[in-house]
Amino acid sequence: MRPDPGLAVLRDGRTLLGGTPYRLVRLTANAVPVIGSWLDGKPVGDRGAAGLLARRLVEAGMMHPVPPPHAPRPSVTFVVPVRDRADQLARCLTGLRGGPEVIVVDDGSADPGAVADIARQAGARLVRRPANGGPAAARNTGLAHATTELVAFVDSDCLPRPGWVEPLLPHFADPAVAAVAPRIVAHRPGTGQPATPGAGLLATYEADCSALDMGPGEAIVRPGSTVPYVPSAALIVRRSAVGGGFDASMRVGEDVDLVWRLGAAGHHIRYDPSVAVAHQHRTRPRQWLAQRVQYGTSAAPLAARHPGVLPAASMAGWSAAAWALALARRPVAGALVTAGTTALLARKLSSWSDTPWRTAVRLSADGTLRAGEHLGRTLSRAWWPVALPLALAVPRLRLPLAAATVTAPLIEYRRVRPTTPVVPWTAIRLADDVAYSLGVWQGCVRHRTTEPLRPALWWRSADGITRPPSVRG
Repeated sequence: MRPDPGLAVLRDGRTLLGGTPYRLVRLTANAVPVIGSWLDGKPVGDRGAAGLLARRLVEAGMMHPVPPPHAPRPSVTFVVPVRDRADQLARCLTGLRGGPEVIVVDDGSADPGAVADIARQAGARLVRRPANGGPAAARNTGLAHATTELVAFVDSDCLPRPGWVEPLLPHFADPAVAAVAPRIVAHRPGTGQPATPGAGLLATYEADCSALDMGPGEAIVRPGSTVPYVPSAALIVRRSAVGGGFDASMRVGEDVDLVWRLGAAGHHIRYDPSVAVAHQHRTRPRQWLAQRVQYGTSAAPLAARHPGVLPAASMAGWSAAAWALALARRPVAGALVTAGTTALLARKLSSWSDTPWRTAVRLSADGTLRAGEHLGRTLSRAWWPVALPLALAVPRLRLPLAAATVTAPLIEYRRVRPTTPVVPWTAIRLADDVAYSLGVWQGCVRHRTTEPLRPALWWRSADGITRPPSVRG
């Protein structure tokens, strides 16, 4: 077991603080030495109680499982869906040669002969669909033709390295694991490595914070986690767990839906960024914006399939109240709300921590800052069609709303530390959010729902820690 970087151990090991969502866990006297041995690098072992405790900490996001080094590596079938894009398919298959069986699913290409030639040259098995059904239907076709228990989906615009899948297979030694995803990084032309600065502002922005890149931290994948979803650009699944596979009625967001369905069924999905797969991101402005709008259209159908999972904003109500007062130009009242919740949290921590006030102030400050960043980004990502007329109608709100909208990407910029200069990065980030929001509103109108536009607040905890869900960056 490996502790999450955000895990804090308090009171001589009797209390754990961390996970997603943030929580306090009080341990029994018997559990303290067990967790201490894990922190020292000892394996979980075969005892039932220890295994149950380990499972709960993994599910909470407090610790991460380290697969045994000599775990078996079962056979894998690669499935590559493609529609035209023969040149990209050829580059993708180069990284899959010399390994397990590769199934190329031609999803109604205009020039099927070109795709067939590339598949034959790479030694791949070709399955042709008579009509285009979308990426979900194409992956399901490949899944139906696979005979191995593990299936690795790889999009044709990926450039995987030979052998990329092997380091991920030990995760499946845990029978609860149904899927494992690597990190998706930007392609550097000619090498298959992450992109470097200087390839254009959009290319550099995509290399810094692509919607497909889930970041450098390992995680259990589920709504509310630091990694709430993983893309199917490169994804290994257990065939017996996924059943019929993706929802073929969805042209976008089908991978998010699959991951959330697996999680709801009790399976684990692991994100392992120690393995990276390069992807050819869109970097032309018109195509890039169109893709962001398309991503946004997935919010409404996902909300219909997973009620309550995808609100526009999710945070402690006290944090939302403090920022609402600040936006209303009542900063003193907002500060008093924050101070009051900090005092309540310190009182709650007094029996669990040797430094309750220091811990409470740190948690409250972090939670309030994240809540403010999240509210600011929600203004540009979902609420600007309402916020803009409101600002025009109420002059005193113009400056606070504008400041909140701009401050959010500036805070993110400082945390992410991208290579793009701050001004163009902020402009691109806002364009990214606005384009996504256009798709959200289109989807809401089409599906006659407002769920992706409504906030979700909770009032039981006073810590103010915000862990907002997100789809496509």
